Amino acid sequence: MTASAGRRKTVLITGAAGFIGSHLCDRFLAEGWKVIGMDNLITGSMDNIAHHLGDDSFRFIKYNVTNYIHIEGRVDLVLHFACPASPVDYLNFPIQTLKVDSVGTMHTLGLAKEKGARYVFASTSEVYGDPEVHPQPETYWGNVNSVGVRSVYDEAKRFSEAMTMAYHRTHGVDVRIVRIFNTYGPRMRLNDGRIIPNFAYQALQGEPVTVYGDGSQTRSFCYISDLVEGIYRTAAQEGLDGEIINLGNTDEYAVEDFARLIIGFLGSKSEVVHKELPQDDPKRRCPDITKAERVLGWRPVVSIYEGLRQTIEFFRHTINKNGGTKENG
Repeated sequence: MTASAGRRKTVLITGAAGFIGSHLCDRFLAEGWKVIGMDNLITGSMDNIAHHLGDDSFRFIKYNVTNYIHIEGRVDLVLHFACPASPVDYLNFPIQTLKVDSVGTMHTLGLAKEKGARYVFASTSEVYGDPEVHPQPETYWGNVNSVGVRSVYDEAKRFSEAMTMAYHRTHGVDVRIVRIFNTYGPRMRLNDGRIIPNFAYQALQGEPVTVYGDGSQTRSFCYISDLVEGIYRTAAQEGLDGEIINLGNTDEYAVEDFARLIIGFLGSKSEVVHKELPQDDPKRRCPDITKAERVLGWRPVVSIYEGLRQTIEFFRHTINKNGGTKENG
């Protein structure tokens, strides 16, 4: 499914002004697609896509996907990536999070059905909850607290997966689900509450670096260009109808070790301080990417040091632009 073969193809990307969505806009435009970006800007920023606004191949629509979606003309591919994705965001916007990955999923699937378009849903490693299987393969059903504070995100994504598969089985929509593990890179918001922006900001400012719990819980971190490559291959490749694919980096770090890695990387004098672990925070998180390697020929290639270099350069610029504050959209 390439844009260069005959007529230029059109993709609708929801959440287009967000961290991952904006990088997807970059990639699809670079591959010769026409891109329709849609975002209500609840957590996204126009700064992320400003460089595309004069491009005839790009159209931005400020819109809430929980409303009925009508697009004139042909749409070949729908990427549903609209959703608050950090704990700070989905705890601040719990109802909106539930709606975008229920009603919004229904509307984007309905559009894909109407247009005969392929559909890619952005799911998450959070569907595995606090996993009892490690690393987590796509066949694992998860260990999720369905009524905990994080459930507004976890359960919305699980519901959306179910709806996506229902449209595939009932209406024959060509769907693919990508389960995204921790991802980082330029255009992350410093104030989104995730590990790398928090640690980097605190270390850059010489503040204590906050680690929740005893720091033994693990995470793995995938650089944005690697993730986008995996998503693009998932969207473009034939014969993946109904497939669910983990995308993430398999290099696993204890959170405290990672805090000290960033402090050392920056040559900061920051100390590590511990605070109480949030409710339902997973103890271990690392993808099994055997399937992605087999069906996509994909695995991450960007080292943590190169990824951090580029990400921290972006954070430095943001901090300088905003007078030392975290506010960047």
